[in-house]
Amino acid sequence: MDASQQASGEQPWPRQDYAWYVVAVLLLAYTCSFIDRMILTLLVAPIRADLGISDTQMSLLVGFAFAVLYTVMGLPLGYLADRGNRRRLMTIGITIWSAMTAACGLAPNYALLFLARIGVGIGEATLSPAAYSLMSDYFPKDRLGRAVAVYSIGVPLGSGIALVIGGMIVDMATQSPAYSLPGIGEAAPWRLVFFLVGLPGLAIALLMLTVREPVRRGVTNVATARRFRDCFTYVLAYRRAYFSHFLGLSLLTLVIYGAMAWIPTFFARTYGMDPATAGFYFGIILAACGAAGLLLGGALADRLFRAGRKDGHLLTIVIAILGAAPFLIAAPQMPTATLAFACIAPAFLVASMHGGVAGAALQLITPNRYRAQATALYFFVANLIGFGLGPTAVALITDYGFGEDGALRHSLSIVASIVLPLSAIIVMSSMAAFRRAVGAAAEAE
Repeated sequence: MDASQQASGEQPWPRQDYAWYVVAVLLLAYTCSFIDRMILTLLVAPIRADLGISDTQMSLLVGFAFAVLYTVMGLPLGYLADRGNRRRLMTIGITIWSAMTAACGLAPNYALLFLARIGVGIGEATLSPAAYSLMSDYFPKDRLGRAVAVYSIGVPLGSGIALVIGGMIVDMATQSPAYSLPGIGEAAPWRLVFFLVGLPGLAIALLMLTVREPVRRGVTNVATARRFRDCFTYVLAYRRAYFSHFLGLSLLTLVIYGAMAWIPTFFARTYGMDPATAGFYFGIILAACGAAGLLLGGALADRLFRAGRKDGHLLTIVIAILGAAPFLIAAPQMPTATLAFACIAPAFLVASMHGGVAGAALQLITPNRYRAQATALYFFVANLIGFGLGPTAVALITDYGFGEDGALRHSLSIVASIVLPLSAIIVMSSMAAFRRAVGAAAEAE
């Protein structure tokens, strides 16, 4: 160990009460990001009516417009997070996505609304790469897992809270009279929603300034450890394990994000339920069942791995896919809203078991020096396919397969019935390759 490494290693860890305060701030930012990301799912009807667009165009706003640069920018922003001030990067990102969310309310047409959603994606791409890096310097290895788990729960919790709070905001905004905006004139009430959910993010950006940039640990041999071409060469050497993992999980994510994007609208079109009310109940289910599923999946995968199953994490993922599939297929076909919610709850409980396990599995097959880059590559593929194509896959079947809005329920079932079995087959086919990659990664350390 050289002098700089020794000095870094001797640095005392930050006070744990303050470290958990940092996690709380990060979780608050993550929650805010999902409010801004998911709010469009509650505004499908008023935006379509005001701008005269189709389900497919709306799905591009929800998914592709956000995901296209959210995924692409994740790699260079992760590079910056590894080399610069992470707190500053996140503060800038929060400010950008909050301002761009508010700008969605000013967009006079579809094209500018699309560009504003791209801006939201660019801003949000700063958060997770920097947050993971920051937490690794606030917590020792034997406590880091818990910190990351709390942050990861922000996905279902943040989405759920977004839908619950978003529904209340939509109700409040849509019941208000039309108002005038500079350059737009008489404005529909849905535009006010973007201001109500976007502007609070600026306060969170100020709160982020109370987070201190910690001392970086274990930063020797940076050039060797972080050349992306070396990571790519390693991934290609074990491509059966990596590509199956990337593709199988991306297809599962496609179904989940597609369902999340359209469920409030599905309840409105099928059962005549107000989208905000549907979002409220779905948000509660998503927050509670999603968080429970994450914890359950992690516990099961750890138990299988301790029992000697090197592929225990993949087995847990397969259980999540096959266990959730019947409920995700059946939910849209239920005769009543109550029965549909009764299927959605176990669907997201079981499906969420894959969440933390997917990332943990990737760490098992990747040497330490490549883990951040491999994780960035995984999120690039999963978000581009899952969030970018999930909402659009459902909309394309509705618009061009059935040609009527009321067929949304059938589109949701069709996507789930085709994609989930394919996802399970791809993951199961890679179990032997995964076991070999686990052994190779251990030897490469």
